[in-house]
Amino acid sequence: MSHAAVLAAGSWGTSFAKILADAGTPVRLWARRPEVVDAINTDHTNPSYLPDVLLPSNVTATDDPAEALDGARFVVLAVPSQTLRENLGGWAKWLREDMTLISLMKGIELGTTRRMSQVICEAAQVPTDRVAVVTGPNLALEVAREEPTGAVVACEDQERALAVQSAITTPYFRPYTNPDMIGCELGGAVKNAIGLAYGMATGMGFGDNTKATLITRGLAETSRLGIELGADPLTFSGLAGLGDLVATCVSPLSRNRTFGEQLGRGKSLAEAQEVTKQTAEGVKSCRSIRELANQHGVEMPVTEQVEKVCYEGMPPRQAVANLMSRDTKSE
Repeated sequence: MSHAAVLAAGSWGTSFAKILADAGTPVRLWARRPEVVDAINTDHTNPSYLPDVLLPSNVTATDDPAEALDGARFVVLAVPSQTLRENLGGWAKWLREDMTLISLMKGIELGTTRRMSQVICEAAQVPTDRVAVVTGPNLALEVAREEPTGAVVACEDQERALAVQSAITTPYFRPYTNPDMIGCELGGAVKNAIGLAYGMATGMGFGDNTKATLITRGLAETSRLGIELGADPLTFSGLAGLGDLVATCVSPLSRNRTFGEQLGRGKSLAEAQEVTKQTAEGVKSCRSIRELANQHGVEMPVTEQVEKVCYEGMPPRQAVANLMSRDTKSE
């Protein structure tokens, strides 16, 4: 039976490996560190990211990407978004034409403003219909604990989307298909910046009115950018839009919300990173999202203020004042 290769054993990569295995697909999980490989193969746990989660026996690990990819049907990419191009450039020589490439990453590439599926196509030199995107309200620890959730499989090729959907359907993980890759990827990328803003509001002690306003206006600016780029507006009211945004904002498990909380309490970017440890994608993507919006003449005021807090030293309370003093307009 063909297997799935999951490239990167972080929290979401490891959880997704469990989903595939629970759905009946054997998994080879690539991890950079030999001690993580040994722990997964010996104890069926990933002590660095999900220490209390027992992985199925049909999940094995290797630190050799060629071994992970050899004979794989699905190739799942779960590296930090800003490292994708470099990593995939090194792995491309082992990819075959019959492989489906699945992106779990939620970001916009710095410098190019490319979505992750576009980076995959360029770095691996594959057509867009070979790439599928899995996104939605999928906090890794909750998924690993088998708490019920939905997700979206976005792909231009309907048959490929259905194949991925079948390969990751479990009693606790329910994926839906959607052909709108642009909308699904933008929803996943921009929500990280909005999650940072929500976290800042939480860190400053603001209540639910403020937080509801940030979620709602954050969704509005995500939709504006998406529509300008050709996305289906309905995507943003679904799991890849509102669903993912709510999960990222309200959950203390969210890296972006947690990072934002530290900024809201007065921590510097470096101090917030020291507390959160793991990658908060919105910290880097807020810059590329703002650049993408500027290229297309789209106003994204929440994302703009997040970028100023992260990179221009603006105090979070000044960012709030800037948002609240903007010219009034119709919704």
